[in-house]
Amino acid sequence: MKSKATAKEMVGTKIVYAMLLVCYYWMWARRDWHNYYEPIQNAIFMFSFLYLLFQSSRFNQYRKEEKDWEAIQILRRIDAIGLKIMVAAAIAIAFASAVTFIDGIAAGYALVGTIFAFTILRFILFCAMYKKEI
Repeated sequence: MKSKATAKEMVGTKIVYAMLLVCYYWMWARRDWHNYYEPIQNAIFMFSFLYLLFQSSRFNQYRKEEKDWEAIQILRRIDAIGLKIMVAAAIAIAFASAVTFIDGIAAGYALVGTIFAFTILRFILFCAMYKKEI
């Protein structure tokens, strides 16, 4: 792929990383085992390896290109909003765990789910705020 790596692409790839985090947490935290889990895990490992290999070349290409300072400023604003959202979510999850409303595994799912939801929200906000055509 020889096309120019865009800021929108770089933000969008974080959704795949967050989905991989959710998949890996599912592999680590589950307490049961079924025979069909092994092919699922192998597919996740293979996809992770190939995706990270492909993305390393894209990020190297993006790093060599001229920086889009407008996109960087927008991402900083979105990340500041996201930090506030993530802190509020972590406090809510910690409180729910403290009063034994949810157990540790459910709290972990809540955390990785919050991270996944925020990456999608981050991409949507970035697309809405960033008006430049690619």
